[in-house]
Amino acid sequence: MECQKVMFKKAQTPPHSPTSHTSTTTPQHHNTTNHNHNHNTLHLTHNLTLYLISTPQMNERASLPVSPPVPNPTPSYWHTCLTPPPFSLPPSHRSTPDLPSKCDTVIIGSGISGASIAYNLLLLLNHPPSSQPPRDETILLLEARTLCSGATGRNGGHTKAASYRTFLSHVSSLGLEEAVKIARLEYDNIKAVHLFAQTQGIDCDLFSGDTIDVIYDGVQWAEAQQAVKKMKEVFPEGDPVGRYILLSKEEVERDYYAHDYDYEGKKEEVKGGVRYEAGGLSAYKFVMGLLKLVEGKGVNVQAETAAAGLERDETTGEWVVKTDRGEVRAGRVVMATNGYTAGLMPEVFQGVVVPLRGQITAHRPGSKMPNKGCLGTTYSFIYERGYEYMITRPEGSELEGDIIMGGGLVRGEAEEGLREFGVSDDSGLNQGISEYLRETTARYFGRDWGDDSPEGRIRQEWTGIMGFSPDGFPFVGEVPNYEGLWVSTSFQGHGMVLCWMCADALVKMMRGGTEEGALRKWFPDMFRITEERLKKRFQGRLS
Repeated sequence: MECQKVMFKKAQTPPHSPTSHTSTTTPQHHNTTNHNHNHNTLHLTHNLTLYLISTPQMNERASLPVSPPVPNPTPSYWHTCLTPPPFSLPPSHRSTPDLPSKCDTVIIGSGISGASIAYNLLLLLNHPPSSQPPRDETILLLEARTLCSGATGRNGGHTKAASYRTFLSHVSSLGLEEAVKIARLEYDNIKAVHLFAQTQGIDCDLFSGDTIDVIYDGVQWAEAQQAVKKMKEVFPEGDPVGRYILLSKEEVERDYYAHDYDYEGKKEEVKGGVRYEAGGLSAYKFVMGLLKLVEGKGVNVQAETAAAGLERDETTGEWVVKTDRGEVRAGRVVMATNGYTAGLMPEVFQGVVVPLRGQITAHRPGSKMPNKGCLGTTYSFIYERGYEYMITRPEGSELEGDIIMGGGLVRGEAEEGLREFGVSDDSGLNQGISEYLRETTARYFGRDWGDDSPEGRIRQEWTGIMGFSPDGFPFVGEVPNYEGLWVSTSFQGHGMVLCWMCADALVKMMRGGTEEGALRKWFPDMFRITEERLKKRFQGRLS
């Protein structure tokens, strides 16, 4: 899943209330009354504006109990439309027939966070500090459903930072040093994931190249120009972290095939574009290859084993992980559970890590799309209060030219997306968002779209659960007052440019000692879990 990054602060004047209503197939929504609500106006630093639901309504959504992953999620394109990745574990794989009763470390979650934490733990055990010998420790990785069936296996295929979108607000609220750390981490994360896939021979349909943000809103276009200028001042010439290229309306329409369009009686005009380095991949194939690698080094992988609760034995100091197949005792537990985190530890994370259901569609390319839909860049389409994000399947890959389009939260859902907050059930689709997303490709590409495929425009639609925090940053580290309980979670729909580096940081925190000093040089302090951050409550922030 993915969310474009926007940062904001409260202002005083409320905007108009939305008037559209949508239906949904998810039972959780049936008791939600459809009527207009008051909203807060949230002004982005440097005058960007975002409208969000008022606090009482969001409090209600954030207080909904978080369920465990449902057994019947919507079929993801990455799972069902493509050939299973080679040299990977079967989706229902269990390393041993029985669940071990005891181990050193339990990792809950088999997405990119859980898999990369397992990998980094193996590195730590096999290559400890020079003063310590290699350690023989047992690592157990649990997944409630089939492997990589959560957000990582249900995302939009993007590795895209868009750091310019938050850089000014990070400078304003956190200071220049911290803002630079965040931007560099996001860029380094993309490069590290791609390099790892290449060096380890993981076949995951990598695309390395540029992306373009097509901007339709004048205010956001002005903000983008300011941000790009600032990043060029901060990052030295030649530093790829600061490489952002501004494009005119004419360049966007000529070179990237995106056009003006009419939406609900309003003409949306391209204002300009921003081009920068990004990429794409099948995150599902990447993680399945990584899980194969770590299992071969000794990690016990147990699919279809749902963690139902955590307790600490005060006598022994061990953690007791309760599952549907029995209990496991461990000295250390790592929660790589993202949007489901509050379901396991509601006393800590309810209202702090809030699930948000996102929706994605796979489109067959139109008849006039250049190069049969295999475009040279990935895309985002940014408009007032919202956006969509898009990749195309690369040339030479299976189902080449297919267009993966996600978003639609604000335009497709009544009450500007309110009813998707707090939802941890990915077994259904929001019909309003479906109807909106189905039209996006023909709308944005206009005369360059042509006719739909004879097989139909839409190949697949699916949903997935993301996790969001009150301040827009992930939680990484040992949970305060819960010794031995560690988390790397709440990635704001932005996990493919955060999770890999956060996993590395988490394991370095576990090691401690001299690692902490080195870690502080590159890992943002705002990503660390603290008591102060846990006291905040979610009010609708999307970052």
